[in-house]
Amino acid sequence: MDPLLIEIPAEFETERMTVRTARPGDGRAVNNAIRESLAELQPWMIWAKAMPTVEETEAHGRQAHAKFHAREDLHYRGWLKGTDTLAVASGLHRIDWAVPKFEIGYWVRTPLAGQGYVSEMVHALRAMAFETLNAERVEIRCDNANERSWRVAERCGFTLEGVLRRDSRAPDGSVRDTRVYARVRAAGN
Repeated sequence: MDPLLIEIPAEFETERMTVRTARPGDGRAVNNAIRESLAELQPWMIWAKAMPTVEETEAHGRQAHAKFHAREDLHYRGWLKGTDTLAVASGLHRIDWAVPKFEIGYWVRTPLAGQGYVSEMVHALRAMAFETLNAERVEIRCDNANERSWRVAERCGFTLEGVLRRDSRAPDGSVRDTRVYARVRAAGN
């Protein structure tokens, strides 16, 4: 089936969040979350080397909005219910519609870290991938040194398939190892 014809929810709710795609006009709120979280993001996220401007964040959000509708990348943002407070930025990335398979990526606003928001988002996206998008495989990849991130994958029932040794560069330029976790349809999502 042509991915453009797949009905993918632009908005849904979890227990504590309203989850929706990136929207034009979100730039300032997302930029505020990045500003609060930049020090924690910099060791792991290439894009967090420097603090983006509000305009850069808005432009990225508009690109993400377009990619969602083109079914190229499914960015989602989790907002605390009834507020304009971004809790988690996440999504289904590295999409291969021929399988279909997806990779869940995420980061959490620092003041909300350790409260289960990322796990809540991962559970929701995993369910959507398997139930709505007919996924055969959903992955989580993270730096081997980022224990908080790989603990999320483990708490959410993903299986460590291996560690890709010296496979990419960290934001500081050093070579890093990447943990690859997955859930597959045959394993009982």
